[in-house]
Amino acid sequence: MRDYKEENRQQICAMNRQWGDLANKLGSVVEDLVYPTLPRILRDMLGRDIMDLGIRRKRRLADGRVKEFDAVAVMTDLAGLNSTKATLTSADVDRFVDDIPVFREFFPEYRELPVVGILAMLAVEDSVLNYAMKSGFLVLAVGDELMEVKNPPGFQPKRW
Repeated sequence: MRDYKEENRQQICAMNRQWGDLANKLGSVVEDLVYPTLPRILRDMLGRDIMDLGIRRKRRLADGRVKEFDAVAVMTDLAGLNSTKATLTSADVDRFVDDIPVFREFFPEYRELPVVGILAMLAVEDSVLNYAMKSGFLVLAVGDELMEVKNPPGFQPKRW
């Protein structure tokens, strides 16, 4: 009986690791869809070309805190900050609002640039899309052109 319990515990641990690996891979697949489309979308939506584009930008501060941002797109007079989720929730929108000042703290070289927030996911529910737009974010999801803007024509994202 003891052997059975130990074997069962090991199988549960292995399954949990596999679920974690799968969840991480799903997140990176979505990021891999977003990254190549950002230059086109920012050029179309904001009329600007990206000077520097980094994916999974991670930085450590002197006090030991570490923060990773899914993508950072720097233009001459704007910074685009991207958060990518497999599924977006209203709580994710709220957390992203809180990430804007954190971004400025971790990347002080962009402190003077207005920040445009970009939320990307595989699909978005209308209620969450409306909440994200009300918050001022560009919203991207899978569409005809791999990733496409879900905001209506003429939408102007907030400059943070």
